[in-house]
Amino acid sequence: MTISLRQAAGELLVVGLGGTELTGLERAWLKLVRPGGVILFKRNIVDAAQTRALLDEATQMCAPRTVRCVDVEGGTVNRLRDALAPLPSAQAVGAAMRDLHKPTLAREFGELIARAVKVFGFNTTLAPVIDLALPEAAEVLGSRPPGANAQDVIAFARAFFAGLATQGVVGCGKHFPGLGGATGDTHFVTPEIARTWQQIWNEDLVPYRELHAEMPMVMMNHAAYPATPGGNRPASASDFWITKVLRKRIGYRGIILSDDLEMGGILKFLPVEEAAIAAVRAGSDLLEICHSAELILRSYEALVAEAERSAVFRKLLLERARSTARMRARLYAKPAPRALTAKQLDALRAQILKFRDRVAASEAAAIDPRAAAPAEIS
Repeated sequence: MTISLRQAAGELLVVGLGGTELTGLERAWLKLVRPGGVILFKRNIVDAAQTRALLDEATQMCAPRTVRCVDVEGGTVNRLRDALAPLPSAQAVGAAMRDLHKPTLAREFGELIARAVKVFGFNTTLAPVIDLALPEAAEVLGSRPPGANAQDVIAFARAFFAGLATQGVVGCGKHFPGLGGATGDTHFVTPEIARTWQQIWNEDLVPYRELHAEMPMVMMNHAAYPATPGGNRPASASDFWITKVLRKRIGYRGIILSDDLEMGGILKFLPVEEAAIAAVRAGSDLLEICHSAELILRSYEALVAEAERSAVFRKLLLERARSTARMRARLYAKPAPRALTAKQLDALRAQILKFRDRVAASEAAAIDPRAAAPAEIS
């Protein structure tokens, strides 16, 4: 497959949009960049018909087999809450699985989320969170992790991924290598997680080690782990964490996605141009930039310029774009499903609310995050 440097740079980007309709400026830069993916937020979503129309128009100007992604984890992170229905948190569903001895609840949860995101035209949900619910991060992560130990997280995530798969929706395990020990929020700072390599390998990374063949996509976080060989470098820009640990030691073969490169956790360490180049060098396949057209274009031009300057990086960029395109072609081979009728949409909403009621007692005991970060509410 012949591909230009500009095509290669664009295909590694997953971009956000400003509103519920494309602007003329967005149409212009989408045609220039031709990104590999689009991510929408609450600010972009009114209802299913409008969202599908927005995605359809945007992806006509993107690379083939576009990643159409949204954050629907349940609980506090659910971009479809207002447009469809609130969902219980992963922590509530995990607790209900254990308390009610119903291991199939997470599979049912995954299937409901998959059906919901498909209605709106998405093919990917950036879930589940498989961080451990450790005390250090309780106020930062809140009810997002499904359990406090690796085995509970594995049981939830395996069933959740299976539920997504029944509907042909791609899931994403996050946030590698684990935010369970984070006392700071990567939206604002680069947390320095004090856990040792042995703690991380024997606890935080166990879900990735067990489930790596079942996860189509993994998201890298922007935390640093100074007590490990990764040092003070954010994991999203670290060859140690991405290539040496995730790819080689764990053997992961799916898509590696950076968390949003606009977040303080990475921008306080590197300018966005350098962060994009560092993430590709370290081994990421896709780079999220969720809000600013300026930062999207700066990152895109930086990748192209570095490839023109360095023969080594040029070869890497072209190879990464080709391999990522092959993975997208495999994951997104089927066309978007047909829209539901109003009656079918109401039936799905009723099923979601009924499911929420079944786990409501557990959800009432879950911890909410200390403060809603912009990326969680926008």
